[in-house]
Amino acid sequence: MKSIMVVGTTSHAGKSLLTAAICRILARRGWRVAPFKGQNMALNSYVTTSGGEIGYAQAVQAWAAGVLPLVEMNPILLKPQGDMTSQVILKGKAVGKVSAADYYEKYFDLGWRVIEESLSQLAAEFDLIVCEGAGSPAEINLKHRDLTNMRVAKYLNAPTLLVVDIDRGGAFAHVVGTLELLEPEERALIRGVVINKFRGQRSLLEPGITWLEKRTGIPVVGVIPWIEQIFPAEDSLDLLDGKSAKSHSEINIAVIRLPRISNFTDFDPLEAEPSIKVKYLSPKQDLGHPDAVIIPGSKTTIADLLVLHKSGMAEAIKNYASAGGTVLGICGGFQMLGQQLADPEGIEGEAGRYQGLGLLPIRTVIVGHKIARQRQVTSNFPQVGLPVMGYEIHQGRSRLVESPTPQANTYQALFDDSGLGIVDGSQLVWGTYLHGIFDNGPWRRAWLNRLRQQRGLKSLPTGVPNYREQREAVLDSLAAKVDAYLDLTAILSSLGGNDGR
Repeated sequence: MKSIMVVGTTSHAGKSLLTAAICRILARRGWRVAPFKGQNMALNSYVTTSGGEIGYAQAVQAWAAGVLPLVEMNPILLKPQGDMTSQVILKGKAVGKVSAADYYEKYFDLGWRVIEESLSQLAAEFDLIVCEGAGSPAEINLKHRDLTNMRVAKYLNAPTLLVVDIDRGGAFAHVVGTLELLEPEERALIRGVVINKFRGQRSLLEPGITWLEKRTGIPVVGVIPWIEQIFPAEDSLDLLDGKSAKSHSEINIAVIRLPRISNFTDFDPLEAEPSIKVKYLSPKQDLGHPDAVIIPGSKTTIADLLVLHKSGMAEAIKNYASAGGTVLGICGGFQMLGQQLADPEGIEGEAGRYQGLGLLPIRTVIVGHKIARQRQVTSNFPQVGLPVMGYEIHQGRSRLVESPTPQANTYQALFDDSGLGIVDGSQLVWGTYLHGIFDNGPWRRAWLNRLRQQRGLKSLPTGVPNYREQREAVLDSLAAKVDAYLDLTAILSSLGGNDGR
């Protein structure tokens, strides 16, 4: 199997970004490339055309390679639930919930078999597999049960790049320390070091590079300059840094940063709107007076709903809505906006019934079978007839409930599939199960224009492309920037042929 491995000295070293860039660079050169991450732990996920769930980062890497995302590209996905357990997803399907200790006892051997099968399937269809590791390959307390890093590299005999984040400091120590902790056969696979997130003059770094190459015997094949965050984060901790650092904005949108927030990639298209500022608020922070409040998805909806109630954010959102504010709930956020959530089997934790925010006339029951599927529908609101694509990932089943007031008739279906969401008659409270809804350019602009009208601002044109076209331009730009500073010649040549093919 022809393959390249990308591992990092630490988490957030830039493995995902570099893997995506390499996928696009090689695809441009005529390779048919597949990304691969054996095991991923993330709450940002994507649903493939087959209805399988994978890490969102691997979907972006597939798009970078110009191919459809497949479950084999991320055969093991772990979705943390906040109680020292994770939901285990194998080849796109949820198979159970386990603690970390039980996971390795129950799923290690099975997981490796699934990884081997997936790699074989990808090798049969693609010219080259670009594999991404996780965290660090040198965690000595975890190496014996690591399914993602050098075990994969050794299995594939893959020439491996070691990426280090120089911006956080200690880069040379990170590289040397990582190499020292690898086994000799693992270290032999490291064919190049990539220094990432470099700011400053390259000439000032040269003495360090010379020393590092002499000390390790491994060439530094790339010094990648700082590139602003353009890749979807896998960890909600990234949101603590604040994402929308715009000096000027016309519309401000608050996204509630739930403790177990999931699929916050839903808001990347809003981040990309020049006139929009997205601010992530902890439930303990003051809500303020934004133009809209969004309650996002959650891996454990009921637990996060209880946090909203306990922190006072639930009451703040209800007061904000009563004063005429716009509120949107997506997936778990949609469920929270309802009258009640019930978990009779204790799937998310303790069995029981829990009071929602009461802003939409729905009740939700958490059930064992997860819905994961792509959808194509037509909008009824905010504009009739717009084509909308997205995907569902949820274990709750929601239904409309009778209301003693005539206002019950004012709630209408957002789409031609009434089960995907509703909106109130004033178009101030919205709820939908559809992830990726803002990726749809015309729908996004139509929704934003309602906020702009309330502020007396001129409407934005709605005849804009979907976000995927903008994402393609971003991936092209990323590949061009990385290609200018990364030399893959030796690694590709080692795979056979002048260009490695």
